[in-house]
Amino acid sequence: MKFFFLVLLLLSTLQAVKVEFEVLGSGGPELDGRASTSYLLWIDGKARLIVDMGSGSMLRFEESNARLETLQAIVLTHLHIDHSVDLPAFTKAGFFSSRTQSLDIIAPTGNEYFPSTDVFLESLFGKNGAYRYMQDVLTSQSDSFELIPYNISTTTTKFYKSFKLTLYRVHHGIVPALALRVDVDGKSIMISGDTNDADKTLTTLAKGVNLFVAHHAVPQTAKGYATELHMRPSTIAKIAKEAGAKKILLTHRMKRTIGLETETLNEIKKVFKREVVFAEDRMKIEL
Repeated sequence: MKFFFLVLLLLSTLQAVKVEFEVLGSGGPELDGRASTSYLLWIDGKARLIVDMGSGSMLRFEESNARLETLQAIVLTHLHIDHSVDLPAFTKAGFFSSRTQSLDIIAPTGNEYFPSTDVFLESLFGKNGAYRYMQDVLTSQSDSFELIPYNISTTTTKFYKSFKLTLYRVHHGIVPALALRVDVDGKSIMISGDTNDADKTLTTLAKGVNLFVAHHAVPQTAKGYATELHMRPSTIAKIAKEAGAKKILLTHRMKRTIGLETETLNEIKKVFKREVVFAEDRMKIEL
């Protein structure tokens, strides 16, 4: 009987899915030596999901030896420049790849200040777009692959071959924005995106996650408009504790928080006693 259980344990270990989370860009919109916000989900050694495409993310993607051909979706948590600007570069690179399968581009439904996903793609690649010479990428007759826009206006779950994706609308001032959770074979990651969590949605989304990826763009002492857009460390800690998250990864680091790591960590450790990691470009965490 003991031998039987050892065999079962060995088989389950051999069949376990390897899930890795790579930080392509750990910075924000500043000139600070970091790529802007971007993350890459690896499953069994293949790049499956990109979340955000800030400036420099394409270079980091190349450095990681990821392949465009294996991606199943792209999520843009919102359309600020430091989260979306490299999308045209990725699309152009795709022309020179062997990818032919369409690619989902997922982003929030727009408002009077920001376009919806389909309008954003049209403004880039449409008939009157900035890169109209590539307008075929919005059609099934594309010379490379078609971009398929998805507008997210409410809580949405999408199932892909390799993972489950849950998307929530979150508060980011006047900016339509998303947080998301990725579930893969019993392992989970929650990415807050840019938000101050004014609508209290992140605790639900982060319930029991292996990795809580929190955007750390303001210090504990922040006041004024910045706190309408981003969470203080104490808020991050409270969400992580209440959700039972196993680890916090602090990213989207800006000049106003870099250099305050000790203060930030002390503030979080008042509430959250588990591991806290400060993100760097090309950092990879295995779940």
